[in-house]
Amino acid sequence: MQSIREIFKIGYGPSSSHTIGPVRAATIFQERNPNSKKFRVTLYGSLAATGVGHHTDLALIKALHPRDAEIIWKPEESLPQHPNGLIFEALTSENTVADKWEVYSIGGGDLKDVDGIINNRKIYHITNLTDIMAYCTREGKTFWEYVEDCEGSEIWDYLARVWDIMKDTIARGLENEGVLPGEIHLPRKASNYYTKALNSHGAIQNQGLLFAFALAVSEENASGGKIAIAPTCGSSGVLPAILFYLKREEYITDIKILRALATAGLIGNIVKFNASISGAEVGCQGEIGTACAMAAGAAAQIMGGSLRQIEYAAEMGFEHNLGLTCDPVLGYVQIPCIERNAIAVGKALECAVYAMFSDGGHKISFDNAVETMEETGRDIQSAYRETGIGGLAKSWKPFQE
Repeated sequence: MQSIREIFKIGYGPSSSHTIGPVRAATIFQERNPNSKKFRVTLYGSLAATGVGHHTDLALIKALHPRDAEIIWKPEESLPQHPNGLIFEALTSENTVADKWEVYSIGGGDLKDVDGIINNRKIYHITNLTDIMAYCTREGKTFWEYVEDCEGSEIWDYLARVWDIMKDTIARGLENEGVLPGEIHLPRKASNYYTKALNSHGAIQNQGLLFAFALAVSEENASGGKIAIAPTCGSSGVLPAILFYLKREEYITDIKILRALATAGLIGNIVKFNASISGAEVGCQGEIGTACAMAAGAAAQIMGGSLRQIEYAAEMGFEHNLGLTCDPVLGYVQIPCIERNAIAVGKALECAVYAMFSDGGHKISFDNAVETMEETGRDIQSAYRETGIGGLAKSWKPFQE
């Protein structure tokens, strides 16, 4: 498995697979062809089907500037290795092809071509949570200590930067108001929810704060703001919200937050390696489901959970999102994506608390849930995997209140 730095990339929304990944690919191809004056980029499958709403074309044109960039859309055609396929072509002045590159945006901003995943440096040699838990039990270590052993002590500086970005994104999201960009004309809610939560009490206030923090990040992502991917742009509100909430309400120190981030990154890494975090490949269960599992495991650790309780919390967070489809309305990372972040963070906290009330014993392992998610994702029709042609994306009509 790769470094958890690849789970917690820092970038700009609204989509890790539709903007961050293609922009990375454009940068690589441009550096490979420094003398080319014009590029042609053909988008295939899911990448083309929802690329307009995700601003894929605008991101690519900006990344390739000042060179000319021609964008071609082929939503009805898919390349063989992944639904999010691109072909870059460097053109001569006579419009002949000087260089060509077939590449795939496979989720979380990662790229893959015929030679495999780009920058795929493996630093974790145990790749499932069951075996990692057994190793940690033998060695008397925690999950975060295992991460430090594999990553080196420098990982803490990186996670501190990630945490700073998460906090800044929430602060911006709670202040910003108005309408999100795009044809849906969706109003921001985080600021209003935060005000209402502050004026509430008890369980209602707690739930309202969780909602507000998750909405803050998700709305910033939807507007193209700077975020920490966790593990995708579309699911980036879940983990920051629960960490910010626990720090605020339970007075958790930053060092414990960073350790929880390390454990969350390990959980997300396992899903990414053994299955997928790409909505185009396995549906939203791979995005929100993974984020919920990461947040639940992190929260259980903060609460003092054992290895088994942390694993149980993560398994529940994952299991209870199985089958979740990816059906973005008009291709925007807004409906149902933003609300899903808010609901998932509440579910993550419930999973952590549930696990803490138990002794950690349960019948379904986290690894079993991951395997099931991948199988379920392959069985989901392509209309429900980020193509924007099924589910809410197909049936949505503006609701006049």
